[in-house]
Amino acid sequence: MLLFLWIETSNEYFNFDWVIFLGTGYWFYWSIFILSLAGILTAYSSLLLLLGLLLLWEGIELYLHLCHKILILLVILPCVILILIICKFWKERWLVAGLSLQIFAPYVHLVSITVMVILFWPVAIYVARLEREVRMRRYRMTHSEKKRLKKCNVIARLRGLQVAVGLPFLLILLSLCLMPLGIYSPCIQEKENLGPKPTLFGHRGAPMLGPENTMMSFEKAVEHGAHGLETDVHLSYDRVPFLMHDFDLRRTTNIWEVQPESAFKNPATFRWDFLSTLNAGKWFVKPELKPFYNMKPLSKADKERARNQSIPTLADLLTLAKKERKFVIFDLRGPPPRHPLRHTFVRQVVSVILASKIEQHLIFWLPAHDRRYVRSMAPGFQHVGRLVSVKTLAKNNISIINVDYKKLFPNGLRDYKAANIRINVYTINEPWLFSLAWCSRINSVTTDNIGLLSQLNHPHFFMTPKFYMFIWLLVDIISVLFIVAIFCFHWRRETEKEKLFETSSTLTDTQSRSENEEDLHIAMKPARVVESPWTLAALYPALSKSGKEHQGRFNFAAPSKKLVPIKNAVTPLKPGKHDIQPPMPTTVFELTQAPSRQAKSKATFQTTLPTLKVDKPTMPSVEVPYP
Repeated sequence: MLLFLWIETSNEYFNFDWVIFLGTGYWFYWSIFILSLAGILTAYSSLLLLLGLLLLWEGIELYLHLCHKILILLVILPCVILILIICKFWKERWLVAGLSLQIFAPYVHLVSITVMVILFWPVAIYVARLEREVRMRRYRMTHSEKKRLKKCNVIARLRGLQVAVGLPFLLILLSLCLMPLGIYSPCIQEKENLGPKPTLFGHRGAPMLGPENTMMSFEKAVEHGAHGLETDVHLSYDRVPFLMHDFDLRRTTNIWEVQPESAFKNPATFRWDFLSTLNAGKWFVKPELKPFYNMKPLSKADKERARNQSIPTLADLLTLAKKERKFVIFDLRGPPPRHPLRHTFVRQVVSVILASKIEQHLIFWLPAHDRRYVRSMAPGFQHVGRLVSVKTLAKNNISIINVDYKKLFPNGLRDYKAANIRINVYTINEPWLFSLAWCSRINSVTTDNIGLLSQLNHPHFFMTPKFYMFIWLLVDIISVLFIVAIFCFHWRRETEKEKLFETSSTLTDTQSRSENEEDLHIAMKPARVVESPWTLAALYPALSKSGKEHQGRFNFAAPSKKLVPIKNAVTPLKPGKHDIQPPMPTTVFELTQAPSRQAKSKATFQTTLPTLKVDKPTMPSVEVPYP
């Protein structure tokens, strides 16, 4: 909130820096410092928030380090203090933020809908997962669980979470879609209703191009097409009106070098002979004292010209305005107590204006003091009022007002336009504010940034109602299509997960049921007596097979001579008491009696089969099959 407020009030940066200078005596871009600080704090907090959301998304427990806890407190503390200071001493900044919404509301609407569409992705995932959880719980419920569920009502809670997440999101989205019905923006109008471009008054001349309230500054304003020149007038102790804004000479002169003990004195306490010797332009060339952070760099010629500037008199400005036929408007500063012109300063200024022979209609008379005398001595002056009611203006025969833009727009702009009152607003430096004044049919503006605003040929952010209607409907339709597509995608994916879970659950149940039946069947079967593989009955089927049919076994080469039939009968081996056992893997033995190793093979065979008695037969390869 602080960052948004400070960005939108960039038009007031100079005034903020100037107020701090008056209190500290040190010129610095405090406004830019606060803007940078707010941006860094916002980025840091946003990063922590994003990381926290990602950790929650992954189901990881949050653990904030002590350093981050301290930094978060340090983030909150200055933001709260600054906002309280603004609310207490600078409430007008909130009005500027409100004015910015009149310009940016259509674009905020479009951006907000886009952001909501992006945020719908995690919302749709969460709602779809809750729905899958509800269905899976219903699928897995048994009869006893149903009774228990009636008490705790878990499914109702899950449904409540769905409503708590989805319903507010849909309501916010719906309100954003219907937001244009309540938007009022002066820059949304037909082209034929757009008024002429406001004329420009150079505020203290052109203070971004030359030292303020110097002849260089006013000449630069004239070069950039200023319609009029604005200034501030003080009167010296010897009755000479001169141009100066501040109530001391610290900021815009070299008084610290010449007479430092008098730096804080009111300029009206000095005589013109001394004031005319002060330099009023060297400060402008120093980088650390530049009044505006966004000033363009000066050329060498302009730097040299600025270094030689002095304090001008009102007569010097009137001479330039008379020559260029420019309007002049000024604030008249009353002299301090014990000044010789304490009560007659208005009459002295009027006499100086009349002595300049300038056309009287070029003078916009702003001071409210002693208007009757001014009307009688200079009936051609155009009297300018402040922000007062239309009746008061009509009573004083005033048709022009000069008001702060922050106070004008919320207070009766339509009433002044209806009464045909000419309006001049100050001080507007940002293009968006100038566009707002243009679309609101303001007649003229006072600006520091005349170099930029003089180049604008069309208001920014201007659009016709039909075009905005088209953009509105197009964005709404696209956003609805995206939201439906995202929801269907996640719903379908969660449904497929649910089906996969049901299928796997069914297979698992079937498998476990068949395993249980098989175990029961095996338990009911009687124990089977397995013959010993070394009986003659077990070996007999293999005796007729050739050794070539048993590839991949332990194969010992068979002799080439003919087989000798077994002469003596072999008594079958009876199973022992330990031969009743479960089936075991069969090992294949191929017994081969080579001629060179007869004795060894015979001893091995007899050791393996101690009860098998044969009359030295010659045997082929034998494979013992799996039982």
